[in-house]
Amino acid sequence: MPKGFAFLILAQFFSGLADNAFLLLGIFFLHEQGHPVWWAPVLKMAFTVSYVGLASVVGPVADAFQKRHVMMAMNLLKLMAVILLWTGTHPLVAFALAGFAASVYAPAKYGLLTETVPTAGLVRANAFLEVSVVLAVLWGVVLGGWLMDAGPFLTPMPPFFAAAYGAVWLVETQIGMGLGVICCLYVLSAVLNSGMHALRSPIHPAWCWADVRWSAFWANNLKLWRDPLGGVSLRVTTLCWGVGAVLQFVVLVWAQSNAGLTLQGGAYLQGLVALGVMGGAAMAAWSCRVFHARRQMFWAGVLAGLLPFLALTSSLWLAVPMLLAAGWAGGMLLVPMNALLQHRGHKIMHPGRSIAVQGFNENLSVLVMLGLYSLLLAWDWPLLAIMLCLSLPLWMAVVPWRRRGAQLDSTLS
Repeated sequence: MPKGFAFLILAQFFSGLADNAFLLLGIFFLHEQGHPVWWAPVLKMAFTVSYVGLASVVGPVADAFQKRHVMMAMNLLKLMAVILLWTGTHPLVAFALAGFAASVYAPAKYGLLTETVPTAGLVRANAFLEVSVVLAVLWGVVLGGWLMDAGPFLTPMPPFFAAAYGAVWLVETQIGMGLGVICCLYVLSAVLNSGMHALRSPIHPAWCWADVRWSAFWANNLKLWRDPLGGVSLRVTTLCWGVGAVLQFVVLVWAQSNAGLTLQGGAYLQGLVALGVMGGAAMAAWSCRVFHARRQMFWAGVLAGLLPFLALTSSLWLAVPMLLAAGWAGGMLLVPMNALLQHRGHKIMHPGRSIAVQGFNENLSVLVMLGLYSLLLAWDWPLLAIMLCLSLPLWMAVVPWRRRGAQLDSTLS
């Protein structure tokens, strides 16, 4: 791995750690304020909407400036979102701001990866990055679950926080000190971003308003979809991201309705999925090359087959291996597919723009599936029916392209 790569991994880890813990604290905040259960996926939708609505902007922004500076600025913007929630701003507004920062952060992060790692090392580099992402999810879930009940452990308050609580503009909440911890994590990530100057930086294209028009973005979107390999990997990652986002909330519902666990216990079960993803990502880095990434679509079928069985069980001991296996399948599938998509995107356009196209499609899928999930919850659909609906997009993702297999592999090599 190139010099300075460790700073990218660490900065991503602490930023992602804060993102995931912040989401759980936001869900707790909604419950604390008496909002209905279907508001939880709406909170995630507010975080995600910028990936779709600003897709034509974030790619050119990431390409036009030094990516480490972009990442640093976006961490500070996430910090502002936490402060807004703490001061009583509506949670949807605070999470929309955090989502905007994350939508700009993503193309800068993955663009930096493609600019510094050769094609042959992309699967390995993606595995490192994916492991850091999954560790951030895993420990973010654990941290968020702990911070929900950490008030007694964080007292007495430091003088600064005690004074802040005395101010009129701070909301009295059980998770106030937890929000303070999230602020510190975003500051730490911003500091780590400043250490990435050793990474090689390409010549940045000049900023041009024509680049941020939707017509220019849509042309890039169609170009990547029409690419033989880019279209395959984009289809798989788009559908799997949508399913994964809903699965995050389904696990919480299953834990409370089928296993009789608390919200905090359900958060820890989410960590099992993340742990499985980390194992699958490590195995993919060891066993798969970017030139054979298309063969990993088998794992989408494995994941699709596991989901209905989870809804049918109420045994925690059966659910644990199922969640681990689901995460493993996701890691084995998404790490090679991400590497393939980044390789093809970097070949046919600037890296920031290709990552913006990827983020647009994946997060549009997240919005659509979370919106559908919210409706199904509001209509009191049973969990099994919801799981069956979730498995359908995964079966669509693995529709075999047998007649074009040899042509696709020759295109990549």
